[in-house]
Amino acid sequence: MVSSISLEQLDRILPLVSKPARYTGGEVNAVKKDWSKVDVTFALAFPDIYDVGMGHLGYKILYSILNQRDYVAAERVYAPWVDMEAKMREHGLPLFSLESKRPIKEFDLVGFTLQYELSYTNILNMLDLAGIPLRSCDRTEEHPLIISGGPCSVNPEPLAPFLDVVYIGDGEEAVLEIVDCYRQWKQQSGSRQALLQSMAQIPGVYVPEFYRVEYGAEGFLRERRVIEEGVPARITRRVVKDLDAAAYPERFVVPLIEVVHDRAMVEVARGCTRGCRFCQAGMIYRPVRERSLETLKGQVRALLANTGYDEVSLTSLSTGDYTCIKDLIIDLVKELGDDNVALSLPSLRVDSFSVDLAHEIQKTRKTGLTFAPEAGTQRLRDVINKNVTESDLLAAVEGAFRKGWDQIKLYFMIGLPTETDEDILGIARLAQQVLRMGREIRGAAGKAGRVQVTVSVSSFVPKPHTPFQWEAQDSMAELERKQALLRDNLRHRGIKFSYHDVKASFLESVFARGDRRVAEVLEEAWRRGCKFDSWSDYFRFDLWMEAFAAQGVDPYWHGPRERQEDELLPWEFVDTGVTHRFLLRERHRGYRAETTADCRFDACPGCGVCPGLKVDNLLVGGATGGDHQN
Repeated sequence: MVSSISLEQLDRILPLVSKPARYTGGEVNAVKKDWSKVDVTFALAFPDIYDVGMGHLGYKILYSILNQRDYVAAERVYAPWVDMEAKMREHGLPLFSLESKRPIKEFDLVGFTLQYELSYTNILNMLDLAGIPLRSCDRTEEHPLIISGGPCSVNPEPLAPFLDVVYIGDGEEAVLEIVDCYRQWKQQSGSRQALLQSMAQIPGVYVPEFYRVEYGAEGFLRERRVIEEGVPARITRRVVKDLDAAAYPERFVVPLIEVVHDRAMVEVARGCTRGCRFCQAGMIYRPVRERSLETLKGQVRALLANTGYDEVSLTSLSTGDYTCIKDLIIDLVKELGDDNVALSLPSLRVDSFSVDLAHEIQKTRKTGLTFAPEAGTQRLRDVINKNVTESDLLAAVEGAFRKGWDQIKLYFMIGLPTETDEDILGIARLAQQVLRMGREIRGAAGKAGRVQVTVSVSSFVPKPHTPFQWEAQDSMAELERKQALLRDNLRHRGIKFSYHDVKASFLESVFARGDRRVAEVLEEAWRRGCKFDSWSDYFRFDLWMEAFAAQGVDPYWHGPRERQEDELLPWEFVDTGVTHRFLLRERHRGYRAETTADCRFDACPGCGVCPGLKVDNLLVGGATGGDHQN
């Protein structure tokens, strides 16, 4: 028996909260099905507000795939902002979906995406607001199955007690297998344990309760055991082998209010093989798979026709690397230019080629350019395998100023392994050099005063499945000292300096590399009021520290501590395809400042993905690197 929430109550609440359109649904292209005519209902739950979640491409893809099946109804739900949540609790309204206004606890499956460690408390808050027990062990056949996916799923252990099922890999590869498994179980009216057993047979699916972990006297993870017969010891990531043939939505739901990434998007490629040693996305989304020109142009036409958008974003981890990017842009500019449709490239390489592309698509309105040299000296850029030189950056910046840009943003990271103060000062030197160049070039046009260089600095957080997964994180005091050193050396009215809160970076490191013990802290922190931790106005570090103390968990041990190379790591049961041996080898090459080439254009470095997952780089523009190495 299902029921909608009280719409009369909702109508009374909405005028009292900010941006009520976040909760009304009814957008163009939203799909509302008759629940009596479907077998399975699936709530796609995003652990942040509507304005953020509506821009997420992965959910657009899953929403489309699921709703194309006549036996599935997929609906959306986002975290209500604090004012709305307060009103919902005051009036006894449970968390509900946008399409049918059904309580989330009445869905068959609820899927959360794990995009960012500081959104974990929002997951607990949404479960509580939905009236669903927080812990998997407290749920019965009457409750939805709680599933997660997304990049942070490669270390799901900090959330293990709260999740029934974790999926690891490209979502479109298995989402229907999961739904079909549930559908079959529902028709047979089996036990919840039988459902989880069936789910565990799907490649890429991890059921946390089927595994037991034990810790040694000194706190190290000692053993990880399978306690359910017939489930795999290791979970191998699923990949879409042919992205060109993969499903892609032709209709995006068009939001009623301004949201992040409010535009049509086509994903030109998935994966990156540049090999930056700190970058998790560059390791867990390998190999590179590109879509063909004709497919992309067809998707752009369909999306514009069905949404009314006047901007198209060409997305990927490194769009400038798409082997046919120049042809794609020329064709799209020629086809769409008369209709005043704008193109955007969210990620650019640090080279003059990227500037030429940006100039081609921003001839009339220049919105600023961002480059990411990441480190201030060539030595440190080689340590992290950035494969960018100072001359690359200066050539790109010079080209940008000569083509009329006044504003350049430079993105750096501090706290990287082997970093010294000389590397920090190198950031300041580089920024000042860029400013001088801009004033000289733009000064010839009388616009020297408009030149602005923004230096944005984040703190290094060691991430699982990267060559730097074993590294220590700088202490908060050391990161603040480095930020102060930079600030003192960037005092100039032509330079803006922004940096991340080191306390947030510290907490990220705890939950990025934590094990099941930090789950207790997560729940404790949520019970003390922590939520929306990625929003600076709501981040309560004091409450987090109280939660660690209350649970007797040392955050400095779980977070910034250097891991030993022979230590059993909590996430090692997840097989992303990249081998342990490769990660270690890359770590040591980093210490020697030895770079490793990109296998798209050079020899195979032997990461293990292609032979391990039986998939290759697929470049529509032709050649890739050499034979696979071990």
